[in-house]
Formats: sequence, structure tokens, C-alpha cells
Amino acid sequence: MFRKSRRKIVAAIMSVLILLFLGTLAVIYASSYHEVSKTNREMLERYVELYSLEAQPGAGGHPDGRPDMGRHAPEDTPAFRLSTFYSVALSKNGEMLAADNDGRFVYDDEELAEIAREIADGGKEHGSRGSLMFLMADKGGYTLVAFMDNTVMQGSMATLFRYTCVFGGGAILLLFFLAIYLAKKIVKPLEESYRRQKQFISDAGHELKTPVSIISANAELLAREAGSSQWLSNIQYENERMGVLVAQLLELARTENVSPRMECIDLGRLVSGEALPFESVAFENGVTLESSVADGVQVSGNSTQLRQLISILLDNAIRHCGHGGTVGIVLAKGKNAAFLSVINDGEEIPKEQREKIFERFYRADQARNSESGNYGLGLAIAKAVVTAHRGRIEVLCHEAKVEFAVRIPLQK
Repeated sequence: MFRKSRRKIVAAIMSVLILLFLGTLAVIYASSYHEVSKTNREMLERYVELYSLEAQPGAGGHPDGRPDMGRHAPEDTPAFRLSTFYSVALSKNGEMLAADNDGRFVYDDEELAEIAREIADGGKEHGSRGSLMFLMADKGGYTLVAFMDNTVMQGSMATLFRYTCVFGGGAILLLFFLAIYLAKKIVKPLEESYRRQKQFISDAGHELKTPVSIISANAELLAREAGSSQWLSNIQYENERMGVLVAQLLELARTENVSPRMECIDLGRLVSGEALPFESVAFENGVTLESSVADGVQVSGNSTQLRQLISILLDNAIRHCGHGGTVGIVLAKGKNAAFLSVINDGEEIPKEQREKIFERFYRADQARNSESGNYGLGLAIAKAVVTAHRGRIEVLCHEAKVEFAVRIPLQK
């Protein structure tokens, strides 16, 4: 139980941390990419604004084909000077008038011209083609398609993303171990409280056992000597009820605290044998008992505890099944587990009560009191038995039926 709680705490902490990490990473990466792209877009727009066809090589302009901005132009920044631009000027009929490959020859003139024609035919004024950011503009007598090489930017962003993931992953791994430590610290007081509670139940049961036995013996002797009376009958009746409660408390403490001796058991034979005495009990309560038990279901378990489990579930189903209803017990063999179901006709148990129903002293029907012999310990004992057998028990409600489903691993 507490191991499951620790796992939930660790899962909750790690989910929050991972979501925060991914959200932070997404914001940092998106904002950085947007800012760099915006800056590059502005430089490309300025390049297009200052571009002149006459300024190309051989036309009296810069020998490198750059727009002539003047010595003190504000656009003449280191970022602008270090950036790589390409451009293609196209006539109205798509003929290349001039091409600038920045003297790097990463792309030849024809390759740039082909890309520029595709962009012009597509009609999209700005966007990206691989590592190239492009901007198309009408320069009056010709169409200019300008490019800016974003290889360095994309490489920088990839490096940023990679190192963020590496260091973030390392931090998350460290935080995972920290979350395990914190989960143990959080659950430890609950474990200690639960251990003390179980110890108290065990001690109280043992302490009450002796006075209950003494009262029973003295009441019986008093009845022989003085004869029966209403007051003596009340004492004997209440003492019997107290004896049942003490016995259940001791049984619960024994089931939770003592590891049972396990052996290979034919669960089918056990279920059939335990269900047989309940046929008369069901008949007396006007209930039909039906069973469907598979053969060859071998489990590793304790026969005494498993009989007790079956007895508790059948008794619970018969008591809560209306007159004329049906109680069914089904045992099926799965791939890795045995599936035991006890089903009875009855009112659906509210969802908020289905988990609490296995707690000590809890009774779903608040109108029912302990006079029926029900102290809210039977299902708690059943769950303790299933847990001791590394299984799972749950209550399901469907089609005016209540089902207690048990899963126990098969013998390997």
C-alpha cells in the first residue's frame, strides 16, 4: 500500500518537473528562434530595400555586389556585414538579369535562379527553403528574390536545444532521486502510524480475549446456580458479540502481520469445497447459489486463508442479496492469474464507497448495525488475505449486480 503511495508521489513530482522543463524549453527555444528570425528578416528586408541592379558587379557598384549603404549607414553593423546574402533579379518573363552568390559559390548562379523562379511562380513573398530565408519584392522593372543563409543560426539553435536537453535531462535524473527521497520522507510518518494502529489492534484483541472468556465462564456458572434471567441473558448475548469482534480483530492482525506458509493449492477444489456449506445458508435466505469453477487452477497460497477469503465473500454476497436473488461464484484461469468473482443481485454501491469498503470497521449500509454480526472487518480481512497472496481485489457494479473480483497469480 505504502509502496504504491510512494510511487504515486514520485510520479506526481516528476510529472510536474517534466512539464515545467518541457514548457520552459519550448518557451526559450521558441522565443530565441523568433527573435533571431525577426532580426534576420529585418536585415533581409533592409538588403532588399537598398538593393540596386546597377550596383551589381560591372555596373559601378561594390565589387562584391553588396548594396552601397555609405560609410556611416546605421545598417552597417557587424551582424549585417557578417551575414551571407544571395540575390537573383528576374525580368517579368522570368529571365535572370543578375545573380549574387556572395562570392562563396555555395550555390551557383543557375541553382539560385532556379530556386528564385520557383519562388516567383509560387507567389509567396517570404518564407524559408531549407537553410535559406527568402524575400521576394517588386523593384519596378524587375523582381528581386533575396536570400539569407541561416545555416549558422540553425546550427546554433540545434546546439542550444541539444545542450539544454542534455543538462536538463541530467537535472531531471538528479531530481528523480530527490523525489524518491522526499516520497520516503513524506510516507514514513504514515507508515509508522499505520504500524502502530495494527499493533494496537493486535494488543487490544489479546487483552480483551481473557476478560471475555472469564465473563463467559462466570455467566454460564451463574446461570446454572441461579437460573436464567433477562439480565443474565443480555450479559451472555453481548459477551458473545464481543467474543466475535475480538476473534475478528485477532484474525485481521494475524493476517496482516504474519507471513503465511505457502504451498501449491488446487484453487478449484478449494472453491468448490468451501461453497458447498453455503448452499444451505443461501436456501435459508431465499437465495439461489450458482457456481462455475474451472479445473486445474493451481496457485501458491495458504489454504486456511484462501478458505477464509471465499467464506467472507460468499457470506457477504448472501447477506446483501435480496430474497429471491442469485449469488454466483466463478473461478476462471487466465494466462498468468486465477480470477475469482463472487456476484450477487443488489443495489449498486456508490463509487465513493467502493474504495472505503475494504477499510476496517467501514459499513456501506449505515442503517445496518453490528447486531447482524457485521463489524466492518470481514472485507478488511479479505483484502489482507489477497494482499498476502500478491493479488488484487476490487468491487464492481453493473446491471443491478455487485461483483467482488479477485486476481491471484498462478503457481509458476
